[in-house]
Amino acid sequence: MSFTNTTERHLDTAALEDKVKTMYRAVAENPDGEFHFEMGRGLAERLGYAPQALDAVPADAIRSFAGVGHHFDLAAIGRGETVVDLGSGSGMDCFLAARAAGPDGRVIGIDMTDAQLAKAERLAAAAGFSNVSFRKAYIETTGLDGGACDVVISNGVINLAPDKEAVFREAARILKPGGRLALADIVTDVPLPDGITCDATLWAACIGGAMQVDSYVSAIEAAGLRIVRRRENPEYRFLSSNATSASRKYGVKSISLVATRP
Repeated sequence: MSFTNTTERHLDTAALEDKVKTMYRAVAENPDGEFHFEMGRGLAERLGYAPQALDAVPADAIRSFAGVGHHFDLAAIGRGETVVDLGSGSGMDCFLAARAAGPDGRVIGIDMTDAQLAKAERLAAAAGFSNVSFRKAYIETTGLDGGACDVVISNGVINLAPDKEAVFREAARILKPGGRLALADIVTDVPLPDGITCDATLWAACIGGAMQVDSYVSAIEAAGLRIVRRRENPEYRFLSSNATSASRKYGVKSISLVATRP
């Protein structure tokens, strides 16, 4: 996600980018550390990832999995399709997408954190995922050609972006007509107060940047995408007291959805 612009509520975007990079470097390098959120295989299975599917991807990628929901059934990735993962982290979803797309398919992971990219590239090479590549970029400006992919996926990342509208416009731009955006993300029932939205630490913890759900949906539709299905993910939960308190007070929650480009 790009941090070049400030939001209306004067979030320090330079501090946010530093916090996000620091936190997700730790996610890559020390997945057994303490975070505001759960990580790893137990979380993935509880959210809906099939154990047999997880068995087929590198265990070290799963250890650094920090997603917030399950969206692969919504994505319905087919053989030979091109998939782009916005905020690909250590690559777990990319590897699962690569298996779904098959040897004639292609998966491109987009991330801005050097440690995550290095880990994902190492794991891909070691496991022989020749149809997966990773690209350092912000999720608002992937640098990919327009109409280049069949499916865009993202898990727990768009809430970190200060300009979510730009992310959805970019997803729409790189999708082929008829392509799908399938994601899981954090949203809220009511808008968050400035004390939370201007806190870079809470943004990096997937709380401060959460958008009110109706506004989130409207931003997707304004990008020219049509939401086909939406559901909540009650299995997801935060760990820290600050995060769980905000979740109760403001209805912070996880959703999954799929939208199409007409």
